[in-house]
Amino acid sequence: MHERQFELPAGKMAALEIGNEKTADLSVVFLHGWLDNAGSFKALMEQLNQLNPHLHLLAIDHFGHGLSSHKSHDNYYPFHDYIADLYQLLDELSPNRLILVGHSLGALIASCYSAAFPEQVEALVQIEGAGPLTEDPTNSLPRLRDGVLSRIRQQNKPERSITSFDLALKLRMQANQLTAEQLLPIVERGTEPRGDKWYWRHDAKLKCASLYRMAQSHANSITSQIRCPHLIVLGDQGFQNLPSNQADWGENPPQVVSVKGGHHCHLEQILEVATRILGVVNKI
Repeated sequence: MHERQFELPAGKMAALEIGNEKTADLSVVFLHGWLDNAGSFKALMEQLNQLNPHLHLLAIDHFGHGLSSHKSHDNYYPFHDYIADLYQLLDELSPNRLILVGHSLGALIASCYSAAFPEQVEALVQIEGAGPLTEDPTNSLPRLRDGVLSRIRQQNKPERSITSFDLALKLRMQANQLTAEQLLPIVERGTEPRGDKWYWRHDAKLKCASLYRMAQSHANSITSQIRCPHLIVLGDQGFQNLPSNQADWGENPPQVVSVKGGHHCHLEQILEVATRILGVVNKI
């Protein structure tokens, strides 16, 4: 596994990579969740490489996360920009057959990208995520107001330091209910020392509330256009609203499987999730 960087219009996008897209005929691109980074997929990529060493595996850090650039001071990472960023990234890769694997936020990005650019995506795997986040349109005005005010609060909030790396790791363990071993790749990639303090690398603007969320009908018009083989992996102790997600998958409903674990079930059931992904690979 090695580091790779891509120079895109918005800045440097960092990634972890196994294999070479120029010698492999299939690329699996991994999209992590909110405030995570490519380290979220490190163990899963290593397991996949053991099971099938002929795959090209690439896990990116979204802008504002991990080792990737932060966007400009006036950019608050609206959801649709992640899809445009992904398009620009994939334009830098060889035109291999492509599988998208997304976790949480990454799963939402992957679903929208697969619908918008079906000619590019051979298969889609979503871990603890389904269609775009939606809400009743009657909440549009309160969301707009709260989103603007959250930006003002963020601008006036001082940067938070952490006394040690071990404390940063413990904070993530408490937040995610995972072990130190499971979270170490994420926290190592997501923190940096400055002087005698430690800081999270992610852009603080990521914590601002969204100004907009789709209505269910808008999301359905996207998810119903996914044409490729499609797998959703849910943790049996994961986000409880996901099994009842109301996304309209049109004529191509996904296979939905449950594995033991929580929202980061791919860190808890590495072999099982890797085997499920290979099952999708073998279908194309």
